[in-house]
Amino acid sequence: MTLSSLVVSRDWAEVSVLQCILGSLHIGVDVETDPERALEILAKSKIDALIVDSDLTGTPGLLRGLADSFFQNTVPLVILNGPSGQRDFESKDATFVFQKPISVEQAVHTLSAARNMILNGRLRYHRQPLDSPISVTINSKDHLQAHLLNVSQGGVRLHAQKALPDSGPVQIDFALPGAKRPLKLEGEVVWRNGQGDAGIRFLEATNVKTKRNLQIWLEQQYLTN
Repeated sequence: MTLSSLVVSRDWAEVSVLQCILGSLHIGVDVETDPERALEILAKSKIDALIVDSDLTGTPGLLRGLADSFFQNTVPLVILNGPSGQRDFESKDATFVFQKPISVEQAVHTLSAARNMILNGRLRYHRQPLDSPISVTINSKDHLQAHLLNVSQGGVRLHAQKALPDSGPVQIDFALPGAKRPLKLEGEVVWRNGQGDAGIRFLEATNVKTKRNLQIWLEQQYLTN
């Protein structure tokens, strides 16, 4: 799955640079030269990121229009600020701002951050189905073999023949397809039902590197699918 962006600009030299950078980040690019038509596109289509040239005539009207409810799910907003740009929009409306002419290094840094923001928003509630065994350790001594049903950034859903505790900390161990080593994560039981299914939420104390490895794997699966 490719992320999407809309670039609103008539500066074709800058657009060309942006297309190369966004393409390398696996973000598709549509270009619109008319701010009014850009608003129409945003009203009808789901765009992951909007990049606006503040030097373009009609930009103030476009930015005012972004306050409408249909744009609330479109993030982030990147403003390219030139010598005659609408600087009064910088701080209150833009998620990111960078100057023209575009510095490739700055643009890569800014657009990479924008991509991470988009993916974090998408993955916050995304649950990746996973059919694999999982080991649950209760009270640091009781070991329970279970079956993993899905995994997200925040936790897992599993099925176990033996009931898990109603609440409390547990340690879970499972392997991700293609990963070199299993993940070990601390969590807590947050729900269970009468059919053996249970939900475990990761604790904040969980190893940061381990959670980052999980996040990267989830991003790969999301973009691939």
